[in-house]
Amino acid sequence: MHQEKHLKNSDFITDMVIGMSDGLTVPFALAAGLSAAVASNAIIITAGIAEIVAGSIAMGLGGYLAGKTEIEHYDSELRREFDEVENLPEKEKEEVREIFADYGLSEQSQTLIVEELAKDKVKWVDFMMKFELGLERPSLNRARNSALTIGGAYIIGGFIPLCGYIFTQAPKEGLLFSSALTIVCLLVFGYFKSKVTGQPPLKGALKVMVIGVIAAAAAFFVAQLFTK
Repeated sequence: MHQEKHLKNSDFITDMVIGMSDGLTVPFALAAGLSAAVASNAIIITAGIAEIVAGSIAMGLGGYLAGKTEIEHYDSELRREFDEVENLPEKEKEEVREIFADYGLSEQSQTLIVEELAKDKVKWVDFMMKFELGLERPSLNRARNSALTIGGAYIIGGFIPLCGYIFTQAPKEGLLFSSALTIVCLLVFGYFKSKVTGQPPLKGALKVMVIGVIAAAAAFFVAQLFTK
């Protein structure tokens, strides 16, 4: 029996990707830059942890505000649609006909569906929200879940580059260890992110890895330039 495979819980996947991508990249670039400017792993680790704390809070708060905005926008459009259905029913019916006309339905079928749909204003408005505005009702916990997912993923990703400095004695050694570990994690993360979202996995893995390496290399050489 044929089973269709579709991506579910896309909000969680999106938030995880945002948090993990920045978590792997930003602390990695910071640690790489500091490796060219300081002679102590303890300073790099301290600065890295401070950045992870600040970054996870900022990213989590950004996710929370984005989630709240999404809910507020949906509620605002929902109120507007109820008002239009109540006060401008013929205009709304015509918009429904246009939607079904785009699908190739006959005028007779359009009229029949519109009149049936108009009997229930709640379902009518729900139809308009989905097919006219392209809006799905957000989860009431969207803002909270987004904040926790993005912030948590940022923390997890951020500590990976710092491991190289925790288990070595000097910044240059730490940078080599951190680079190798982070590059592998970027490749793995990019591969699975692309696989889950239906993109070419190898291409996605290389793209994520290249972005992280470029950011770290830029930070390293800029810091080295200013410390000469």
